[in-house]
Amino acid sequence: MTVKFGILPRLGLVVVRFSGFAELAETETAFENYRKHPDYRPGQKQLLDLSGVTGFDRDYTRAMAFQAKATEVFVGNDPETMLVVYAPTDIGLKMAELIVRPWDCTPFVVPLVQRNEADALQLLGVPQTTLAELRALAQTS
Repeated sequence: MTVKFGILPRLGLVVVRFSGFAELAETETAFENYRKHPDYRPGQKQLLDLSGVTGFDRDYTRAMAFQAKATEVFVGNDPETMLVVYAPTDIGLKMAELIVRPWDCTPFVVPLVQRNEADALQLLGVPQTTLAELRALAQTS
């Protein structure tokens, strides 16, 4: 699996792209790298792109432990963190459900799942209508 992230400071947006079989170990490493990145800021909007996921780690105990660690980053953000998960495939949708479920009852993360790319980007309030446009922007930033 590959998990890559890019931060678009001007948009206040983090784009995380998963491909292949999503493993928790690699996700945890990417998250730690994000937390240490010089462009990291509390409250950044999060876009998780699951369009390339072919399967995912179903170690629910480890996933819950990871969510607890992620909570430390998102707690107390003002405004709350918007988490949009783009999941156009059935397997991506199953992974998205696992990702957003723990956030449903928290006041500091607003989790949303979208199957349509343009709708996901619109929820984030960005002018781009495709992920390709966002990636091009990230390369010129």
